[in-house]
Amino acid sequence: MSYVINRTGSVPLIQSSLLKDEPGLIHGFTSREGGVSEGFLSSLNLSFTRGDREENVRENFRRLGETIGLSPDRFVLTDQTHTANIRLVTEEDAGKGVTRPLDYHDVDGLITDRPRLVLSVFVADCLPVLLYDPVHHVISALHSGWRGTVGRISGRAIRWMEENFHTDPKDVRAVIGPSICPNCYEVSQELADRFSKEFSSPSILRPGRIMEDGSGRHFYLNLWEAVRETLLDQGLEDSHIDILGLCTMENADWLFSHRATGGKRGNMAGIIALRS
Repeated sequence: MSYVINRTGSVPLIQSSLLKDEPGLIHGFTSREGGVSEGFLSSLNLSFTRGDREENVRENFRRLGETIGLSPDRFVLTDQTHTANIRLVTEEDAGKGVTRPLDYHDVDGLITDRPRLVLSVFVADCLPVLLYDPVHHVISALHSGWRGTVGRISGRAIRWMEENFHTDPKDVRAVIGPSICPNCYEVSQELADRFSKEFSSPSILRPGRIMEDGSGRHFYLNLWEAVRETLLDQGLEDSHIDILGLCTMENADWLFSHRATGGKRGNMAGIIALRS
């Protein structure tokens, strides 16, 4: 659990101490700060689908691109529908979702070994997961909500990296960015049962309230630990997994949170790119 806030550009970037000194890598997680959006979308909303003005979102991407030294036509976006689907990104995908239309659907994860392509996922409580193989120079960005987590999208990404780029999981660095914490994420008995069948760590679930509406006991779900277990199962070193520990719901004044705002919010991004 270690992070720094890099304020050298117009857009502050939350960065992992595990990755920030990697010379061949650009990475970070945005907050609400640094943009031009207004109202409940204030200020760095990066979603075209939350009711924002298109020109505001484009300016926000321009500012983010300027901060990392890559223009918006180098970004590649997901088409997130809470799946465990992953797309292999090539140079032909540059700009898709920002300066060019998407021509793919139902994609919650991106992988590439191509330089200067900014893989981008979007969150407002769900987990943004970034992966980096420094040996074979492969990166991945994943959107891992509860469906993607129980579907082990992080494990699928590691296997993709192994099969397509000869990645050794022991070399991979993984970062779980700002997202809802286990003290805030309360779920139903039904969802808790799904996780208890899929995962073995006792710290993934703990009892919560007994609901007065007769729906039974709720549980607190630790998605951070579920992703960590998935990565360990795939062969990652525990010391190569960095959980930033920043809760979106507890910090809704500077991080977008769906639960804290009842859905009136914008989207933050987790981004990663190879420099060359």
